[in-house]
Amino acid sequence: MLLRHLGLAVVISSMSAEATAAQSLTARLSDIQTRAESTRYVETSSYADVMDFVTRISDASPILHLTTFGYTSEGRALPLVIVGRLDDVRPEAILESGKTRLYVQANIHAGEVCGKEAMQVLLRDLANGDHAAWLDSLVLLIAPIYNADGNERVRLTNRGRQHGPLGGMGQRANAQGLDLNRDHMKIDSPEARSLIAMMNAYDPHVLVDLHTTNGTTHAYHLTYAPPLNPNTAPAIDQLLRGDLLPAVTNAVKRKHGWDFYYYGNLPWRGGGAERGWYTFDHRPRFNNNYIGLRNRIAVLGEAYSYAVFEDRVKASLWLVEEVAHYVHANASQVREVVAQADGAVISGRELGVRFAHARSDEQVEILMGDVVEERNPYSGRTILRRVDVSRPEMMYEYGTFRPTETERVPTTYIVPGELTDVLTKLGDHGVRWTELTTPFSGTVERFVIDSTTVSAREFQGHNERTLYGRYEEAESTIPAGAVMVSLDQPLGRLAFYLLEPRSDDGLVNWNVLDEALEGAEYYPIVRTVGN
Repeated sequence: MLLRHLGLAVVISSMSAEATAAQSLTARLSDIQTRAESTRYVETSSYADVMDFVTRISDASPILHLTTFGYTSEGRALPLVIVGRLDDVRPEAILESGKTRLYVQANIHAGEVCGKEAMQVLLRDLANGDHAAWLDSLVLLIAPIYNADGNERVRLTNRGRQHGPLGGMGQRANAQGLDLNRDHMKIDSPEARSLIAMMNAYDPHVLVDLHTTNGTTHAYHLTYAPPLNPNTAPAIDQLLRGDLLPAVTNAVKRKHGWDFYYYGNLPWRGGGAERGWYTFDHRPRFNNNYIGLRNRIAVLGEAYSYAVFEDRVKASLWLVEEVAHYVHANASQVREVVAQADGAVISGRELGVRFAHARSDEQVEILMGDVVEERNPYSGRTILRRVDVSRPEMMYEYGTFRPTETERVPTTYIVPGELTDVLTKLGDHGVRWTELTTPFSGTVERFVIDSTTVSAREFQGHNERTLYGRYEEAESTIPAGAVMVSLDQPLGRLAFYLLEPRSDDGLVNWNVLDEALEGAEYYPIVRTVGN
């Protein structure tokens, strides 16, 4: 009997010790605050603040693993916090775990800082044991400060009339002056090369990119967008528009009373466009569209610029929470959709190379809002604050795109070996190819160049180029050393967009082939088409 009592005492003592340890951890974690929290949302976190926060949180929790995934142009290491019940956090071990991988990044535009603060809060919540069920099926990869160099260029006047942080925020561009959310195809920045290398290594199934809007005065606390390029695998679009995004919207409304909806703006005054709700752009230079062409599930989140800073942080946090809830509950389906897209045969299909907005068949209800003017007490400038007004208006929605020009997807592209810049770009993206060890002879399609235009206006360090012409069949002998890029590979949709000469966001557009095109009668990359 005494032994039984002693055994019970040991169990009770052990349980008490565990409870005490948990309480101690909670107390320690509650002492770790973000810069935004500690300043009552007057300021936002510096790079040093973020690194200190994620280091302390990771040191306090066995499920948080701090690493880096690359560097900025000024040499700042880009933090990546891996969250999971893992003994080995190397990419290959995570891939072998069989769990669904969810990547979240914030601060691609370093004046849009609410996601950066929200992801620090989420990491603390996870370290504290919140959302523990997620880790049954998920591994989370969280990058809270992608544009770390831009983050350090704080000005009170950045981001115009955005409501805070009143103590200033970073700039949109990186230290090179590049917009990182226009750099996913040309990958001119070390940040973009680091990001795409991370995608190639960890291969997340779902990726969330956190921003802040500007522009139209509406009533939504946050708007979102799936991949907008029509070349995205249909099953990805169906999952997002048909299930995931409605589930997120309904959960946020039920739990918090806030409205989320698809990203949009009214047309600019004087533009001549029909009044309607217009999404932004289909081109894969943008993160969410690029991810779609990689056969992965993407969600762009845009917290409302004129909501107060604290509310923007909450909106960003709640978006990620609800995406994670959905992906956890539907982890097998998410993996199946991605695997289906990777295994699809696209050669012989018609895919778009040029696109235009598509109008909805019927008008939809859009919630318009109001703002009041306030004064930033430190800069003296006018800022706008959201007021709790929701005014429904029926209008057509221009939330998708349609192809205006298509091309049949070839079986392969054949890239001359001397086009080393092209091969470097393809390799950086993760596109696979095989090198010809003997000459290839046979029928190919070659693009006859009728004319070319080059934009007089520089954009992101480039004068964008457009080719005009047509394909013709020809008998050709290709020397050894050229490479064959098969389109029936997981990144076939991306390879098509990069290499097709009429593509509106490919390597021709970004001047990668300018030297080879100088005075050329034909596009130097030919293609083969199966029967």
